[in-house]
This record gives sequence, C-alpha cells and structure tokens, in this order.
Amino acid sequence: MEITVNHQTYSIAGSCSVIQLLTAVLQVSGSGIAVAVNQSVVSKSDWSVYHLQPGDQVMLIKATQGG
Repeated sequence: MEITVNHQTYSIAGSCSVIQLLTAVLQVSGSGIAVAVNQSVVSKSDWSVYHLQPGDQVMLIKATQGG
C-alpha cells in the first residue's frame, strides 16, 4: 500500500501500525513527535494499535523549543 508522510510517498507491504511506520520504515524514535493521520491526531498510547490504510496522509510534527 502507499501512504504519504509529510508530503513524501512510501510503499509499504502488508499491514502497518503507526509505531511500525516510525521504527521500521522511517527509523525515527517516537520521542518528541506527534502523529496525525488524515488530519486527526493519533494518541501516542494508540500508535501500536492504529493501523494505517492505503492512501492515508500522515503528518509527523516534531516539538521544538524557543519563543
């Protein structure tokens, strides 16, 4: 299936949860990151059970400091 992450398309074989996307596909830790799928924020506690669907639009938002 194809999904889009921050405007970049990825092809993923089979089922994929949000945490699998982060760790296996994007190779990023979940620390300091918020995830939205199709413009709805997915709670970090749901990352392991939220399975992505073909055509999903995923947005990774990284927390930053500053003022």
